[in-house]
Amino acid sequence: MAIMYPPIDPYCAGMLDVGDGNEIYWETCGNPQGKPALVLHGGPGSGCTPGHRRLFNPEAYRIVLVDQRGAGRSTPHAGEASTDLAVNTTAHLIDDLERLRAHLEIEKWLVHGRSWGTTLGLAYAERHPDRVSEMVLAAVCLTRRPDIHWLYHGVGRFFPAEWVRFRDGVPPADRDGDLVEAYARLLAHPDEAVRKEAARAWCDWEDAIVALESGGAPNPRYADERFCMGFARTVTHYFRHGAWLADDQLLGGAERLAAIPGVLIHGRLDLGGPLRSAWDLARAWPGSELFVLEHSGHTSDALGECVVDVTDRFAAH
Repeated sequence: MAIMYPPIDPYCAGMLDVGDGNEIYWETCGNPQGKPALVLHGGPGSGCTPGHRRLFNPEAYRIVLVDQRGAGRSTPHAGEASTDLAVNTTAHLIDDLERLRAHLEIEKWLVHGRSWGTTLGLAYAERHPDRVSEMVLAAVCLTRRPDIHWLYHGVGRFFPAEWVRFRDGVPPADRDGDLVEAYARLLAHPDEAVRKEAARAWCDWEDAIVALESGGAPNPRYADERFCMGFARTVTHYFRHGAWLADDQLLGGAERLAAIPGVLIHGRLDLGGPLRSAWDLARAWPGSELFVLEHSGHTSDALGECVVDVTDRFAAH
């Protein structure tokens, strides 16, 4: 597999007013005359990192990174209790991407997403298939309600001690119910200490389910209380609403992607997001390719290396 490209800095960046009091941060890297490529970060709510710039040949691509509403450098940040999440939905994010595309005067772009970014990328492409040249999706996530239930309930059978701690982070009356809903209520509690404790418990669980890949090392981003709070608030907000998508919506709309070359990359050992989602999507999307990485999980470096292989292949298209 190819290695990731060396670190680079953006040649241009800005804030785009998308309405509802929100401004989203965007940046462009690489070749201003290159093939446009859009990067959609995971989470939802995690924001982009410098590592996302390294997935594309900077001589061949005009790489566009964007922090979705409430994430990263976009404002207002979801880590602030006063930030209104009612105007942060999948439909809002799709509209934001179209505003950004028009702002940057891009006709079509390759769309790359990872984890939650695959859900957003699919929803965007099914709404605007004429604006997508290719898709490269890693750690495929369809955000169906059964997928969400597995992530915060079912996968606990692999991490029983960690899951009991996660479950016990909500009041006893809520422990046999929907934990996403219960945590969303705690993260909206008027007491700041309650909100912080809930955000910490949420992020501890996120660390636990990738512990086999990380060797148990905590994600350093969770040490930032503002990031931790914004991430937990945004994820629970989206997942308690099923991302405002019908469970069969993305698979049912996959035929709209038939003219878009698509590559799906997934680790067989992804416990939080089992391979079945990528398999189902590959069967529903005419002409798509599925690469299964036998020894990889959700956060493996091999996923990024495989993305580079694919973006190198698409660079000449």
